Amino acid sequence: MTTAYVDSSCILAIAFGERGAAAMERRLHSFDQLTSSNLLEAEVFAAFAREGLEPDAPVLSPVAWIVPERPLHAEIARVLEAGYVRGADCWHLATALYLADDPAKLSFLTLDTRQAKVAAALGFAT
Repeated sequence: MTTAYVDSSCILAIAFGERGAAAMERRLHSFDQLTSSNLLEAEVFAAFAREGLEPDAPVLSPVAWIVPERPLHAEIARVLEAGYVRGADCWHLATALYLADDPAKLSFLTLDTRQAKVAAALGFAT
């Protein structure tokens, strides 16, 4: 089974029909399972509100939520050792590390260049 961790930038690109949305949608459909932190829900709904749109809950339906059962201090430290990212991006990367025994076996999907660089440095397929 192929699994990918998906960041809000991918979901929002598709929801808002941004450049590259069709390619991203095809890429998302190429995985058996999409996962993300439930922070994704807040990020997506906030973006809809910013644009004056009603939240589109079905856009999140393919996502399996990862809710860590402990603090992610170790994972956050690993992320920041690999490179600086903003807090929300750090949380997504740390949550993906929490999920992945071996980051090379998990794809990390994002359209954010800095986050993608750190994900690659951590060993995720990007």
